Amino acid sequence: MAARAGARQGLLAARASLFSGLRRRVSPPGVRIQRAATGARADSRAHQQYCLTLVRSRDYDGFLSSLLLPEEARRSSLALRAFNVELAQVKDSISQKTVGLMRMQFWKTAIEDIFRDDPPNQPISVELWRAVRTHSLTKRWLLRTIREREKDLDDRAYRNLQELEAYAENTQSSLVYLLLECLGVKDVHADHAASHIGKAHGIVTCLRATPYHSSRRKVYLPVDICMLHGVSQEDFIRGSRDQNIRDVTYDIASQAHVHLQHARSFSKSVPATAAPAFLQTVVVEDFLQRLRRADFDVFHPGLQVRNPLLPLQLYLRSWRNTY
Repeated sequence: MAARAGARQGLLAARASLFSGLRRRVSPPGVRIQRAATGARADSRAHQQYCLTLVRSRDYDGFLSSLLLPEEARRSSLALRAFNVELAQVKDSISQKTVGLMRMQFWKTAIEDIFRDDPPNQPISVELWRAVRTHSLTKRWLLRTIREREKDLDDRAYRNLQELEAYAENTQSSLVYLLLECLGVKDVHADHAASHIGKAHGIVTCLRATPYHSSRRKVYLPVDICMLHGVSQEDFIRGSRDQNIRDVTYDIASQAHVHLQHARSFSKSVPATAAPAFLQTVVVEDFLQRLRRADFDVFHPGLQVRNPLLPLQLYLRSWRNTY
């Protein structure tokens, strides 16, 4: 009896061991697949959050504009703006040009890999890859932005206003072209408006950054306009608020205003679906108006304070679907 009981227990134990083994052999692949999918979703959320946080902290105006885009374009817009921020901050974060060139080369290679469906495991690269796949973005605009930022590592003032406009076209306008693609807009009038909006935004960005750059003993404003009004780089570095400094600011700001007006001259021909990509006109217009009220004193403390009404202004412009 004892022997039969022991044999029975041994048989039961063997069956339990067999079923346990089968569960171990059958279950893990499903578990691994589930965990991999969960991990992929977690990584995707982390990459998206990384871009959102970067844009919110370094390009708040662009962050607000992205939030007002249609849902299908919002995430891609944040990826593009994060890419723009990443390139823009290279110049201020390096002490040697060689390091900057290496970082630009990384992004050139990354863009090529993205269009081969093999993006680097880096948050902005992965989000850009998703945007490229979703909206069939044009590689040329991305590479043009990198090349222009790379040229800008020379760290010198623009020789003339046309050189500043070319820089703005190759960087800011390229971004607007990509935003139009995210919205599914392919229209020559929209492209013309985007070109002028990008130039206006680039000029205004240069003006807005003048106090910051001057504090670091750097001046990038067009040399020809400075010479026209008898202004030296040292005048800006000292933070001079003399009339000739204001005259330089006025001339440069006026060109931004001209581009803004040219962009709006196409408004009747531009598809309504393109308007969300042009929300930066609100930011440009807001700065130019405040600069005018400050009598074109680019060092006026009020210009360094964020306009608390800007979110409302952006929302209203978005609601009207105009630019």
